[in-house]
Amino acid sequence: RLSEADAAGRSGAALSDLCRQRQLLLTGSKKTSKSDSRLFDHLTCAIKRITSCLCLQTVDAKKLEKAEAKLKAKHERRNEKDSQKGSSPLVLEEASASQASSKKDNRVDQSGKNRSYDIRIENFDVSFGERCLLQGAELSLAFGRRYGLIGRNGLGKTTLLKMLASRNLRVPAHISILHVEQEVAGDETAALQSVLESDTLREGLLGEEKMLNARIANGMADGTESVRLSEIYGKLEEIEADKAPARASVILAGLGFSPKMQQQTTKEFSGGWRMRLALARALFYILPVCVSEPTNMLDVRAILWLENYLQTWQSTILVVSHDRNFLNAVVTDIIHLHSQRLDSYRGDYENFIKTKEDRLKNQHREYEAQLQYRQHIQVFIDRFRYNANRAAQVQSKLKLLEKLPELKPLEKETEVTLRFPDNFEKLSPPILQLDEVEFYYSADQRLFSGLNLSADLDSRICIVGENGAGKSTILKLLMGELTPVNGVRQAHRSLKIGYFSQHHVDQLDLNVCSVELLLNRFPGRTEEEYRHQLGGYGITGELATRPVASLSGGQKSRVAFAQMTMPCPNFYILDEPTNHLDMETIEALAKALNKFKGGVILVSHDERLIRLVCKELWVCETGKVRRIDGGFDEYRDILHEQFKKEGYL
Repeated sequence: RLSEADAAGRSGAALSDLCRQRQLLLTGSKKTSKSDSRLFDHLTCAIKRITSCLCLQTVDAKKLEKAEAKLKAKHERRNEKDSQKGSSPLVLEEASASQASSKKDNRVDQSGKNRSYDIRIENFDVSFGERCLLQGAELSLAFGRRYGLIGRNGLGKTTLLKMLASRNLRVPAHISILHVEQEVAGDETAALQSVLESDTLREGLLGEEKMLNARIANGMADGTESVRLSEIYGKLEEIEADKAPARASVILAGLGFSPKMQQQTTKEFSGGWRMRLALARALFYILPVCVSEPTNMLDVRAILWLENYLQTWQSTILVVSHDRNFLNAVVTDIIHLHSQRLDSYRGDYENFIKTKEDRLKNQHREYEAQLQYRQHIQVFIDRFRYNANRAAQVQSKLKLLEKLPELKPLEKETEVTLRFPDNFEKLSPPILQLDEVEFYYSADQRLFSGLNLSADLDSRICIVGENGAGKSTILKLLMGELTPVNGVRQAHRSLKIGYFSQHHVDQLDLNVCSVELLLNRFPGRTEEEYRHQLGGYGITGELATRPVASLSGGQKSRVAFAQMTMPCPNFYILDEPTNHLDMETIEALAKALNKFKGGVILVSHDERLIRLVCKELWVCETGKVRRIDGGFDEYRDILHEQFKKEGYL
């Protein structure tokens, strides 16, 4: 084989030789024989073929050079884009709200005569970047009622709470709203004192009392101090200031703070415990409260206590929650966010489901009746359109059709489906075991001793227990991430574990889109494969190309599920998988886990998921793990008895 340069060189030499031979024939003699004529024609044809070949090679070389330059420029642009992405911080879209103002409401607010603690916001819009989340919406919150805000992931529930608390939406000036979103700052303040300081009225009165007593003790009194002190003592007695430390202590204990922890400084706690402190402060200083998914930070014991405590809540509360049982126990009203609007329902979640189904049936009947009525009129028009005797009636019917309201088909929310791939061979037991395992992080604080656990491909096991009892440590021992101090972990040689961490957000690259995330983790596949994998968990279309940082909590969880299932594990270990997921996705998750042919061990506080999936319930406490035969009902009864003994109810 010749290189292109050699081929071009030899073709050029052959062309020169042929041209010389043809010139000799032309100049050699005046008379040409038939053979000379045929030779001349052959030479001419050969010259044309070689000339066209050389032109083609020249064109192809130019095209190749141009294509290479274009490809090089493309690579340079991509490298420049990647370097900019790595160096410059990610700029996220911001939420905004707009509202039609009422002059009457403005005058009432400015006059100071509005003393009602009801909140009513009409005709408002909420957007996130260019996406419209709510349009022409209305929100009414009556004082003393408890509202559950529900809706699919990514529709704007948490954004609405932020708009309320930041007063981007107009709230009467005399109403203070506390949004439990940020954790308490870590400093030298004790946990109990941090909760007490949330009552600014009590703290102000105590501070003034201390100052006045100091002036009297230093001989600087002018005679008015005793009168003011009498007023302060009367006010402190009225608000029962002396009972405040006991009430704050009960709230902290209910949320899982031991007496020792209540005296620790806030800087000693992790982010999760500081979020509990923020919730405790909100519960102590009774204000209208907005809370986003409070059960995410709590264990089952703390959730049951909170359910009981909020049933006697004396102010307004607006809570975003995807815990079906929590909503049934706590709320008096449901606000459903869908189709860029808010619909209100009286009653708990179960009543919402029933009422919503009845509304849909009525809307369907109304839609069918309107459709039939329109078709009946249209049949008349089509039949007599060209009948002169019926022209007036046809015109009347046409006007009637124009006046009828626009007929819109019913909007049905798409069904959520999840699927865990299970195209693997059945493994024979034993699959995964811990035998007489002992483990500790420090020798003076033994976490577990004599731990015996066993699971196979038919297992559906849920581990419950208080925060800090060691549930996540057990999962890491089962996965082999931690090595037992004593005892043995046994695992089948073909066991492939898929792990979902409750801190999955910390493990995702927030600066890339979901497709890039899978490409970086599992290179070598087509974009279509990555999109298909994400689509199986509801991350479709434009969502798959948005930066992960801009996704909602539930959407990030779905990306984490897509990433976890990509290698097709035959055993799943899930640590709080329902955090941030909407109720429809939790139901789909339960169905998918039940259909899955492999084993499942999960840590969860979601009562609904536990009841739907788990066949075994393990309780982790005091360095041991024991199985409860009576399931979640027995565990719930045990916790209620503990609350009564400890006086937390």
